Amino acid sequence: MRILLVEDEERLSQALVEIFKKNRIGIDAVLNGIDGLEYAQSGTYDAVILDIMLPGMDGITVLKKLREEHNNVPVLLLTAKDDVSDKIHGLDAGADDYLTKPFSTEELLARVRALTRRKGELKEDAITFIDLTLNKKNCELQSGTGQAIKLSLKELQILEMLFDFPHQIITKEQIIEKIWGGDGNAEYNNVEVYISFIRKKIDNLHVNARIRTARGIGYSLEEVER
Repeated sequence: MRILLVEDEERLSQALVEIFKKNRIGIDAVLNGIDGLEYAQSGTYDAVILDIMLPGMDGITVLKKLREEHNNVPVLLLTAKDDVSDKIHGLDAGADDYLTKPFSTEELLARVRALTRRKGELKEDAITFIDLTLNKKNCELQSGTGQAIKLSLKELQILEMLFDFPHQIITKEQIIEKIWGGDGNAEYNNVEVYISFIRKKIDNLHVNARIRTARGIGYSLEEVER
């Protein structure tokens, strides 16, 4: 699990980062809405903790932009205002939950766990790109003709990132953080090895999809040019 925290109160942000790390939950923290939007757009995170009052861009605007882009990452809003209208505004903008400051860290952790649990329950069992289908329930890649190839767990996780954001470059750093965790010992060559395995399986299915390499950056899921 990896969380994005967008909170401009530095002391609170630092304290929450330490709490999440102690609970073995990966977390990145930024201090303004502009950076928060950029990080959230990466597709790396399982949930976003988003303060409403932020410099650069307020939390509601960040949330609206994410939802306009069909980015459905679960969002927990933090607000210092115990005002029903603020909560309604946030929920109408696409928030999944909210928490009013001050709050207990135990409640925050519980709410984040609930959000990520619901995200897993709501995910589709299968995603299709062109004539290639990723079947997450069976851990398989399938062609349009019904031919199927089994995947390892890490192959499935990497492909899920690529299928969720087709035509968008997913960096090697994003893959390492999402699949191996920020504190893992994985290196770029680990990613390259798994991408090689995945490519061979896609080639064996003879489909019109491929993984394109952005040299020195990462990979994207693209349609084969004929």
